[in-house]
Amino acid sequence: MHRYIQAVWTSIRRGRSPVSGAERAVLYRLLQPVLPSRGIRPSDLILWAPLAAGLGAAVYLSVPAEPGSVLIPAFWLAACACLLAVPLLTAKPSLMAAIVLSACALAGHAHVHGRTLSLAPPVIEVSDRARTVTGWVERIERRGRSGRVLLRIHTLERADVAPFRVRLRINTETLTPGDGIRVNAVLSHPRGPAAAGGYDGARAAWYQRVALAGFSISQPQPEEVAGQEDLRAFLGWRWRLAQRIADAAGPNSGPVIAALLTGERSGVTEDHAEALRLSGLGHLLAISGMHMALLAGGIYFAARWLIASIEPFARAHDPRKPAALIALLAALGYLLLSGGAISTQRAFVMAAVMFTAILIRRRAVSFQSLALAALIIIAFSPQSVIEPGFQMSFAATAALIAVYEAWQRWRMTRDMADYGWFARVQAAFTGLAVTSLVAGSATGLFAAFHFQRMAAYGFGANLLAMPVFSFWVMPAGVVGLLLAPFGLEGLPLMVSAAGMDIVLAIATWTSSLPGAAMPALAPGGIVLGLYATGFALAALGRGLVRVAGVPFAAGALGLWALQSPPDMMITSSGVLVSRSLSAESGEPGDWQVSDRRRGRFETGVLLQRAGTGLSAAPRGDYACDPLGCLVVTAEGLRVAVSEHPASLEEDCVRADLVIARGNVSAWQKRRCAVPVLDDAARAELGSAEFWVRDGRIIRLRGANDGSAARVWGRERGS
Repeated sequence: MHRYIQAVWTSIRRGRSPVSGAERAVLYRLLQPVLPSRGIRPSDLILWAPLAAGLGAAVYLSVPAEPGSVLIPAFWLAACACLLAVPLLTAKPSLMAAIVLSACALAGHAHVHGRTLSLAPPVIEVSDRARTVTGWVERIERRGRSGRVLLRIHTLERADVAPFRVRLRINTETLTPGDGIRVNAVLSHPRGPAAAGGYDGARAAWYQRVALAGFSISQPQPEEVAGQEDLRAFLGWRWRLAQRIADAAGPNSGPVIAALLTGERSGVTEDHAEALRLSGLGHLLAISGMHMALLAGGIYFAARWLIASIEPFARAHDPRKPAALIALLAALGYLLLSGGAISTQRAFVMAAVMFTAILIRRRAVSFQSLALAALIIIAFSPQSVIEPGFQMSFAATAALIAVYEAWQRWRMTRDMADYGWFARVQAAFTGLAVTSLVAGSATGLFAAFHFQRMAAYGFGANLLAMPVFSFWVMPAGVVGLLLAPFGLEGLPLMVSAAGMDIVLAIATWTSSLPGAAMPALAPGGIVLGLYATGFALAALGRGLVRVAGVPFAAGALGLWALQSPPDMMITSSGVLVSRSLSAESGEPGDWQVSDRRRGRFETGVLLQRAGTGLSAAPRGDYACDPLGCLVVTAEGLRVAVSEHPASLEEDCVRADLVIARGNVSAWQKRRCAVPVLDDAARAELGSAEFWVRDGRIIRLRGANDGSAARVWGRERGS
């Protein structure tokens, strides 16, 4: 069958078919994505190079032990050797492609490895004693009066070399970015993951150059801190602009409008943020390609219309070129104003490539521009390849480009010239619906992999909200932003806020529907890797390569379906999370905890990753006395929670596992016939997940298993 299709297609292309030339062109456009490939082209390597480099970086970031630094020069040399061998392999395109992509993977691994070691913070001993910190405020995350600040350090008491940044919980009521302050704070190393495979705060802090984290024990005092006045002035101006936008837009939607236009999200209430997430509209708060397209695209079309209306200039010059230059400058300004998150960087690179293509008369939207954006981000932030923002942003864009190219091929078969205004408006709304469906479908599983829940009504919410957001909220907001320097932003921002009120109402209503958030079990790393590979093959491949992506994706989903959630969990602070047998049905009952006061954050993370859909659980009705509790889980495992050393000897006899408060001596552990998890053991293990069968532990996974041997984990443990 394959050879038959190839033969028929070859005869059509060579003109041996009775169909006309125009019909042959139509057939070629429609069938091109599924026709067998005729070899490796240089453009294919451009598409796959960032994927290979990202794979190399992801391998380094995911391995449980730190590779030796000798691999950095070795991999760079190997990558160079591979590239030098390329001219000798031009006659063997498949082998040449494999060599080039291997070089990219080696370079990606060596690049992120070298960058990681170059960001090592100074060695600082931590203790429970407070120390004086002096620096200037770089970023504020405000929650009421309190919040967190990212402090650029000037001096740190009892430190020979001051770290670059410190994150503090502090009273933010009187603070503004750029302010110099002095405060007394208790500092420690950033915490690792709250659950195995979960978000690693220590790793994120390493790449953000945040050496220490803690809390203040005094009110921040103003302090003269020299240096970086221009950056501090810009951050302060951006903060004041966000406050001004929020005040002009009103108390309900104002903080959201400020987040859309400036990237400053500290004023967004938790209720609004959660409603947007549960309804599938959370992407509105992350400045991405959609925001960049609405802002820069709107400015481009407005500028082109204005320039075209100047008849003498329009007759002599192409109005699209100056309009593209104006839009490119606007996109750059939006990138700087919004803080430059990964999704915004990708969106800016895509916009820059598109407007540059207009300037030089080339095709604007293509996979090549997406690949260029990926290579630039990997070069500057290689650690971002394992972050959900990077994966979801590029997945959505790749899917949209693939659908756009298919639509363009279909469009060539239609006569669009006689379309009336109603058909064009209908096409615009259809485009929004298709965009929401494609982007939501492309990012939905990635969101479930990382956040363990999916928005059940996300497509419907986007279908209702996106026309309002695209044609009302953002255009009015952009006009208000452009008029802000002249003090005329009030009316446009109120108009924008009125539209945002509708969007928030849609989000609140959708998130309140039964089953709005579908919980999901956190998958293993292999599941995400296989699915990402299948998605890349299906989106970027040519011919039958696209079909090859299906078994990868199907295999990933099959492995995910075969995974079983843990039967019991223990936080690093010693809180037991388990289920007991229901007296009525004899089946495992609801999740319960041994203590609701301690380890609430870790408990919520563990429950979420177990696919329960819960963020907290009630305290169990356990058999307790002043010395501790004895818990029999639904799987028949007896767990003793020992609150006092006096109960340890008895607990070792009556339980299969002992959770002990404080540190237990090695001699006492040897005398105990069952495992004892004291403070030291739990600190080394982190929060733990257990799989139990017939009253026996068959598998144990600790949160620190994959990070304790990494440079950011060793720093935490020092």
